[in-house]
Amino acid sequence: MSRPRSQAEYLARLVPPSVAGLNRRSLLAGAGALLGTGLLAGCGSDSDSGGADAKTVSLGSNQSDPKPKDVIAKVMDGYKTSSGVTVNINTVDHNTFQENINNYLQGKPDDVFMWFAGYRMRFFAAKGLAGDVSDVWGKLSGYSDAFKKASTGDDGKQYFVPSSYYPWAVFYRKSVWQQRGYQVPKTLDDLNTLGAQMKKDGLNPIAFGDKDGWPAMGTFDILNLRINGYQFHVDLMAGKEAWTSDKVKKVFDTWAGLLPLHQPDSLGRTWQEAAQSLQQKKSGMYLLGLFVAQQFNNDEQDDLDFFTFPEVDSTIGAKALDAPIDGYMMARKPKSEGAAKKLLEYVGSKDAANITVKNDPSTLVANTGADTSGYTALQKKAAELVGSATEIAQFLDRDTRPDFASTVMIPAIQQFIKNPKDISGLLTSIENQKKSIFTS
Repeated sequence: MSRPRSQAEYLARLVPPSVAGLNRRSLLAGAGALLGTGLLAGCGSDSDSGGADAKTVSLGSNQSDPKPKDVIAKVMDGYKTSSGVTVNINTVDHNTFQENINNYLQGKPDDVFMWFAGYRMRFFAAKGLAGDVSDVWGKLSGYSDAFKKASTGDDGKQYFVPSSYYPWAVFYRKSVWQQRGYQVPKTLDDLNTLGAQMKKDGLNPIAFGDKDGWPAMGTFDILNLRINGYQFHVDLMAGKEAWTSDKVKKVFDTWAGLLPLHQPDSLGRTWQEAAQSLQQKKSGMYLLGLFVAQQFNNDEQDDLDFFTFPEVDSTIGAKALDAPIDGYMMARKPKSEGAAKKLLEYVGSKDAANITVKNDPSTLVANTGADTSGYTALQKKAAELVGSATEIAQFLDRDTRPDFASTVMIPAIQQFIKNPKDISGLLTSIENQKKSIFTS
């Protein structure tokens, strides 16, 4: 497949044809097991005035880290300045937000909430847990038809307004690599050789933290994309391929060989803590999304660089990657539908995107009308990386059923990290649970 010639073509590839039609299945009866230590507290109500003149509107935000939390506050301040409407932001820890989203949406959620494009958006839209925002799209500009497709449910209506996207890659500090004479690896063998040298030099070759369960999914994604290719990957995510196949076993065998290069005790470390080890020059590299830049000071941004994960199979190459889209959705029954939609119009505008560009060096804005002249060198390179990708996935927990990702893949991957010896038994367990979930 050729590389995308435009952002529109990039976005058109974000919705895998193998999962484009989402069945209207219910979550597992045991979905309550997803609950963490606290429930999301929404501010919505069962009433729906439909008016657009409300003076307050509530937003459920998963942007709990300092930098993105500050950016969201600035965007909402911009909305208040332009509209006179105050946005009450209900910020919840990112991981807790994801784990409790089903209960949150079935209760009294905020008028507008932050979420993801792809399978996860379509899943909740199909369950009737999100509001139709098709009329908002009639007022948006700066988005291609492909962006609209990425925001569309399986009933043909829009349920999502994109705000940003970002690629996953292998990040490193240029000063450390220049000092040590390290070279960007082109193949898996090169990566192993580089990692061995980093160990000799007293570094953790690959920073790693999976306390929250999802970061290690990125490692599985990229290895599966490199070893088996994009189509197999999205078919596996859609439940169409067997986890017990030799192809999947090869992914975990390869990963097991790389684990000694990873920062130890990863299950007790957050991604932020792993990123800080890179920032503190204790680790040599880190496979993560562009948001890793949030953990670096402003005067360190120019020292951060990345490369795409190296080639494993020369017949497949190294052009596929994860590049998820983040954005906003509306509750099914906001206390004021009109006010909620006015907020969605704003967060989808170039004005909101311009605020993000000025304040966040860790993401790429979705609105093509935004002024991106203020992008850092890292953001410009990230945009080029996305443009050069031949296939683009959303991320494991966004390309598959949310219940499968949360109840099966998180514990399975963490079990593998803890004990990578019984791969066959692990994959048999995953396959059996997959059949139960995908046929429910």
